[in-house]
Amino acid sequence: MNPFIQILAGWAILAVLMTGLWEWQRRRKNAAVVDVAWTAGVGALGVFFALNADGYPPRQWLVATLAAIWSLRLAGHLIRRVRGEREDGRYRALREKWGARTQLYLFFFFQIQAFWSVLFALPMMLAAWNPRPAWGVLDALGILIWMVSVAGEAVADRQLAGFRANPAHQGEVCRRGLWRYSRHPNYFFEWLHWWAWFLIGLPGPGGWWGLAGPAVMLLFLLKITGVPPTEAQALKSRGEAYREYQRTTSVLIPWPPKKKGF
Repeated sequence: MNPFIQILAGWAILAVLMTGLWEWQRRRKNAAVVDVAWTAGVGALGVFFALNADGYPPRQWLVATLAAIWSLRLAGHLIRRVRGEREDGRYRALREKWGARTQLYLFFFFQIQAFWSVLFALPMMLAAWNPRPAWGVLDALGILIWMVSVAGEAVADRQLAGFRANPAHQGEVCRRGLWRYSRHPNYFFEWLHWWAWFLIGLPGPGGWWGLAGPAVMLLFLLKITGVPPTEAQALKSRGEAYREYQRTTSVLIPWPPKKKGF
């Protein structure tokens, strides 16, 4: 199938699904479901693109499998959060900011997420279109990075979930495990994950375009949907404790924390 037709078809299907989920959140008052939809959408498109690519078949199946595992793991984690917690503070803040226009703006926000799902599935498509009829060093390096990143993000998510589950930690800042070395280790490993697709697809046609995956993800995490709203909410709920955390702990890349007062 022509890749452009695949992209348009994927975008159209996700646009319809996002419309249905927008209606779901309108009834349930929980817009965080869009995070689940984005993750599942990227994974589903990654599998679809990979299995319909014109590359080396074993690599196509590898990309489809890795995309599915990444998506199922992260979507499952997000589903548990949506079902077990109140709406994420980022979306509650948007409701307060948008007021009477909230549902209109959320509709467009959900549709933008459909577009972003297609955008972030493209590096998976490029990886699957790599036609080299043998495994190479870049394939091995990409698989290694994928394993480290998915495992690291799962550990970070589990550590934070365990911390939040303890009522004694109400209002405190998680500094345990990976969270001692990064304020957002889950975001770091998510960003690292996108380098895997770039490396696997690099020898193929247009492989260098796969660099857009980690580049755009870094932009989103540091400037748009990741760190800024998350930290704004953390400062609102934890105040000076979180400001101290900001002063001593790396924002993204895990690094030994600074001593207080420095």
